[in-house]
Amino acid sequence: MKRGPAILLAAAVTLAGGCRARTPPVTVQLLAINDFHGNIAPPQGGTGRVGATPAGGVEYLATHLKRAAADSPHSIIVAAGDIIGASPLVSGLFHDDPAVEAMNALGLAVTSVGNHEFDHGLTNLLRVQGEARFQYLAANVAATDVSGGQPFPLPPATVRSIGGVQVGFIGETLRGTDRIVSPDSVRGLRFLDEAEAANAAAAALERQGVHAIVLLIHQGGRQNPARGTADPNGCEAFTGAILPVLAKLSPAIQVVVSGHTHEFYNCRIDGRTLTSAGSFGRLFTRLTLSIDPSTDTIARVDARNEIVTRDVAKDPAQTAILEKYMRLAAPVANQRVGTITRSITRAKNAAGESALGDVIADAQLAATSAAAAGGAVVAFMNPGGIRTDLAPQHGLAVTYGDLYDVQPFGNTLAVVTMTGDAVRRLLEQQFHDTAAPTILQVSRGFTYRYRLHTPDGRHVVADSISLGGRRIHPDERVRVAASDFLVAGGDGFTLFGEGADRVGGSLDIDAFVAYVRAQSPIAPGPQNRIIRID
Repeated sequence: MKRGPAILLAAAVTLAGGCRARTPPVTVQLLAINDFHGNIAPPQGGTGRVGATPAGGVEYLATHLKRAAADSPHSIIVAAGDIIGASPLVSGLFHDDPAVEAMNALGLAVTSVGNHEFDHGLTNLLRVQGEARFQYLAANVAATDVSGGQPFPLPPATVRSIGGVQVGFIGETLRGTDRIVSPDSVRGLRFLDEAEAANAAAAALERQGVHAIVLLIHQGGRQNPARGTADPNGCEAFTGAILPVLAKLSPAIQVVVSGHTHEFYNCRIDGRTLTSAGSFGRLFTRLTLSIDPSTDTIARVDARNEIVTRDVAKDPAQTAILEKYMRLAAPVANQRVGTITRSITRAKNAAGESALGDVIADAQLAATSAAAAGGAVVAFMNPGGIRTDLAPQHGLAVTYGDLYDVQPFGNTLAVVTMTGDAVRRLLEQQFHDTAAPTILQVSRGFTYRYRLHTPDGRHVVADSISLGGRRIHPDERVRVAASDFLVAGGDGFTLFGEGADRVGGSLDIDAFVAYVRAQSPIAPGPQNRIIRID
């Protein structure tokens, strides 16, 4: 409620007993999303559901948000990064202009940067900001040798007047962005400690008299309930990299909208509200802030994650955007490549291996095994590069668009020579975070066993690392294929840097297309190459 003349007058009236009437609190509604990744079309397969409920698609998201905004006159739409990047073909083919256009029509006001905002470098991010009607925030990003030594060109925070009160928003990406983005894309940038940068931005806001402060951060965690039973509004056995950040935050920051892990949760931790709305526009978070107008401080927070169901009317403006780009993309997207025997998912087994990961690693080995292509005998695929299930909309027929949606990055394959010992140490790097290990997907013939709960450096059973049933010895030379992202140390796999005699190859998507075309019908991978023994 705005503090109009009637409210101001009421606040000045002296009541019986000598007490003044208190100015009623102002209710501000934040509608939050995160990790949209250009999913303007309804996502498919397991990535298009919340539990058993089909969810997502910007036409439906817009309708849900409009209905939510109608419940409160003081609403603002915010996000926690990765609005663009790693996008399906309908957006990625056009450099994510469709996603930006959709967010403009959606009414997005403020978002943090995420790691994928840096996929194509700072120049592209600034191009996107120029087209966007929403503001990107980057409190923990610093320029070193870009912009002529000037400060980073995106602001750390912004202040919005909502319902007559001032609300400050701070935006950040995860500190480890430079480890999960191509080094060329973040050259000249430094990513700072999230809590320290957020606290500095909060102190600056308070000096301006802004005391209702919200952190939009592209870092997160996950619930750990029994498999498949996570509640969109649960916080069961919560873990993740966001926790040490929360522990160091200033008391001035009471609301944290998070992302990056693609998980949904709704938590109260150390007196703060922490939320995440999953990914791909399948949910949104409704946060109701009760703000004391006499101090502009947050007195109460209520939060709830709501599923973006597809049983509502489509938003006409979003439909027009989607249909325009679907029509433009169709000649490329609809090219038939091959067939599959049934849907192939990226769901991981207990060891961290997925059926789709097996297939992609096999495709990369097929593309690099010839002597002229590098002579690889094993291929490694990072799981974060597998963006969705291979679940075509055309029965069992697979199109180029289906494959692109699975692998949208356009990475180049490379082959290097590593020793058997270097391969073992590379596999150990999968466990830098045992709460969420990054298990590389491996090609046919390569097998090993590991223990998760064991001291660092001893997870992998060394004599179990085998190729074609034969142990790989520590001093043996092995030709290894991976994307240029991994070979450059992406996802923390710096041991690839010990590789020698590098040979460049084809694009990963081209390797995938060639494999499906040659090997159709493609069956799901066996998920028996990596064995966890604890």
